[in-house]
Amino acid sequence: MPLLFVRQDITTMHVDAVVNAANQSLLGGGGVDGAIHYAAGPELLAECRTLGGCRTGEAKITGGYRMPCRYIIHTVGPVYKGGDRGEPELLAACYRNSLKLAVEHGCESVAFPAISTGVYGYPPEEATKIAVATVREFLEEHDMTVYLVFFGHGRRQSGTDLALYVRDRLAGNAMAGAGAVECNAVFEEECAEEVADECISESSAKRKAHKADRDEAASEKRKFSAKSEQKSTGFKLFSSRRKRVRGKEVQPGKKEPLGKRTPEVSRVRCPVR
Repeated sequence: MPLLFVRQDITTMHVDAVVNAANQSLLGGGGVDGAIHYAAGPELLAECRTLGGCRTGEAKITGGYRMPCRYIIHTVGPVYKGGDRGEPELLAACYRNSLKLAVEHGCESVAFPAISTGVYGYPPEEATKIAVATVREFLEEHDMTVYLVFFGHGRRQSGTDLALYVRDRLAGNAMAGAGAVECNAVFEEECAEEVADECISESSAKRKAHKADRDEAASEKRKFSAKSEQKSTGFKLFSSRRKRVRGKEVQPGKKEPLGKRTPEVSRVRCPVR
């Protein structure tokens, strides 16, 4: 059965099982984990509390609840610390153990996110390479459809770009808009290096464009502030002029002290009755 790359919100996929990139507590978090808990509803959290957590590289399964899938498989990816502390083996174990659970529960289709490529810091191109190799090895002995779902944001979008590059490279331009394509070739080292370079270049260009937009907005803001200050200063200069009241120069806005006022007394002769 095929291995498919798709760009989609994983919480909306109609598959037998969706894999959640969870933390060890299984009680929800940010990124994909938070999105899945939000989409599945509070019932998911209630069941996760009964599982007693999960160790890195292992996987546990729950119901899908309010999501379109039947099951949610929770797996904990490794935190990337340079790649020489067993991270590749633990990441491969996440995919392998999740797929084993899916087979045990009769699943015919499974959707994976890009495990550990978020706040855990795993380089997206390396993580995708491990995911493809592990899933392909598993599919040699099992009949199942596996989706690798990429839904990147911001500076960690290279995983998305990598998947789309592989999709277009293997399927040709005719399948570019299909949304998913079968990956029936081995993920090559040369391809990974080429894609990584392209992703870095594209990401750098996006950052430069974003910085230029911010600089332009800041420049406009400074110009506006300068104009406002000029108007305000002119008003102050105009309002600071003295004006003459009762033969005295008085600052506008200031009142003459009560004790110094000299009220005018009108002398009126009262008639004698």
